[in-house]
Amino acid sequence: MPLESGDVVVRRVDDDDWAVVEPLTYRGRRDRFVVPAGFLTDFATVPRVVVWLVPRFGRYTAAAILHDWLCTEGIRSGVVTSREADGIFRRVMRENGVPVLRRWLMWTGVRWGALVDAERRPGWAHSAPGVLGISLLAAPVVVPPALLIALALLVYGAVEGLVGMLTGAPSDEAASFHN
Repeated sequence: MPLESGDVVVRRVDDDDWAVVEPLTYRGRRDRFVVPAGFLTDFATVPRVVVWLVPRFGRYTAAAILHDWLCTEGIRSGVVTSREADGIFRRVMRENGVPVLRRWLMWTGVRWGALVDAERRPGWAHSAPGVLGISLLAAPVVVPPALLIALALLVYGAVEGLVGMLTGAPSDEAASFHN
């Protein structure tokens, strides 16, 4: 396996972030990347409305941590481009046995994420045909449940906010809808 490190060892920092405790080392045929101890990650950055399909952690956790590092330190230092970081993410998922459909959906998600991030946007047009094609194929399966979940989260947030106002208790749920 290209991940030289054994288990992923992290410690919780807050509700969203985890710190890598032991370095995570990946060695490919031509690449070697080390995610250092202390690096902060949120595992897979997945919009709340689709965590039913792609949870924030799973067989792809090490790939997600490496991807977070590549998309920050790797791009900043010029070690990789955004497209390369996303391709390495997909490759590491394959090497870790993530099923083909899930890894291509996750790759599509990170490429959409790159489009809205000015630092990661260069080179996006090259990926656009694949991203658009996969998105169109996935939409009938992903969009209906995601819309239903979004509606349910809005209703729940409103109810939680109302109960909080009536009881004087603070509501974290309404603020966490976007996570």
